[in-house]
Amino acid sequence: MADLEITIGNKSFTVACQDGQEQFLRNAARQLSDQADALLQQIGRMPAEKMLLMAGLMLADKTISAEQDLAKTRAALAELEARPAPEPERIEVPVIPPIVVETMAELAARTEAMAASLEEKASA
Repeated sequence: MADLEITIGNKSFTVACQDGQEQFLRNAARQLSDQADALLQQIGRMPAEKMLLMAGLMLADKTISAEQDLAKTRAALAELEARPAPEPERIEVPVIPPIVVETMAELAARTEAMAASLEEKASA
């Protein structure tokens, strides 16, 4: 176990924590200290126990609010996931009917035959 020196509301404390959890403890202490600093700015000096209690309650209030927001978000997500998928959008692409393709090919062949016939007559 590691011993960590943390400061909350201008008061230093030595706290033991499991190895590898030091950064988590520092982050938690920083949040608690931020709340304690806000209290000290508003109220001024107060006993450490009261400061820690009030700062803890303020953090608990923020946590409850965040949990409520998360619950609302999860409910909205569940509602969206429960909705049936929208019908796929139908897109119509014009298709040339086979009879038109065949007719155009026949016309092209006739035109080429006529052009060849004209060239033959012109060169004679």
